[in-house]
Amino acid sequence: MDEWLTEYGVTLGVGALILFMVFIVWDLAHSSKAGKFGTMILFIALAMGIFGFLIKLVITYLLEHAGGIQ
Repeated sequence: MDEWLTEYGVTLGVGALILFMVFIVWDLAHSSKAGKFGTMILFIALAMGIFGFLIKLVITYLLEHAGGIQ
């Protein structure tokens, strides 16, 4: 139970933080009047962080199910 809570709690917690960061970046772009290009750059930077987190999940899953981690 503890391992399940840790694994899914972290995944759901980070997912919730990602959604909150999307709102923060949108509000930052809107309040600073960044324009289309500035807003795009802000969201690209956020997307790179999200992509890194997703890649970590995929690599961990593949290693666990390929027998790489005991």
